[in-house]
Amino acid sequence: MIEILSVTGPASVQDLGRFDQYRFGVGTSGAMDDVALRAGNILLGNDENAAGIEIPMLPFKLRFDRNMAFALTGADVEAEISGRVIPPWWRSRARTGDVLTIKAMPRGARLYLTVGGGIDVPMVLGSRSTQFRGEFGGWHGRPLQVGDILPCAASTATIGELGVEPAEITLARPNTAADETIVRVVIAGEYDGFDAATQALFWSSSWKITPQSNRYGYRLQGPAVKPKAPIEKRSHGIVPGVIQIPPNGQPIIQMRDAQTSGGYPKIATVIGADLWRVGQARLGSRLRFEQTAYTDALAAEAEMSAYLDRLRTNVRLVEETRICRSS
Repeated sequence: MIEILSVTGPASVQDLGRFDQYRFGVGTSGAMDDVALRAGNILLGNDENAAGIEIPMLPFKLRFDRNMAFALTGADVEAEISGRVIPPWWRSRARTGDVLTIKAMPRGARLYLTVGGGIDVPMVLGSRSTQFRGEFGGWHGRPLQVGDILPCAASTATIGELGVEPAEITLARPNTAADETIVRVVIAGEYDGFDAATQALFWSSSWKITPQSNRYGYRLQGPAVKPKAPIEKRSHGIVPGVIQIPPNGQPIIQMRDAQTSGGYPKIATVIGADLWRVGQARLGSRLRFEQTAYTDALAAEAEMSAYLDRLRTNVRLVEETRICRSS
């Protein structure tokens, strides 16, 4: 078990999400940065869908109530356990009574703490993810609080410390500002409802992530992007990544806790391989959209899969080498 000693903001238990409940109007939830959660579970030899803790704000502190392996992935952090520094994208071992203190997040917006065996909260509708809107899943369907004691599944793995290559938080582009993230998108259903000048404005603008952004959606600020004529649609299915344009012309990116339907016109959709990058973009930083063909979106998915395959292979080779040396 682990006990929460200090928490700032809406930290929550998340796995990869629930994807088979859309027909009932239940959204996906799940980790905003699914790549980081997978990487943490790979480091620990867990099922990649094992639940961890998503930490969006610091400081954060917890106590381990038994010997346990853990990993920190996602945002760069300054963390220590019993006076020992723990780097980001690193797995380590805690002893009974050890206190993990996460002090700062110099880069990125969300940290993931995974533990050997995973956080063992009940499955609800096929997932352990917290669904804030419905108040179910995770730990009592709510953000974590001081004093919460989370059960952890047993793990028989005996592993030592190991770090891995982190996924790049931003898509590097020449002359890109430090606080700007390039996000690849494909055009969506109502794109042709915007004239050529407005389309060009959408692509050329740098969009600020406003403080009103959260796991439900990222509300952006920039020049007003409005259709040629008002578009009124019946509510219809939407998914995380869809970029909607409300009447004020300020885009909204639907995120992991988004509703399953909506009527605002859709101008574009963030490709699956880049949605985690949006999740790691800080409030107040900026996004810029890059139009991408469907074939390139598939290639980006393949590139992300290859990255995860490398992690799996590297961790397996390290473990095999360790076992050979100890036998």
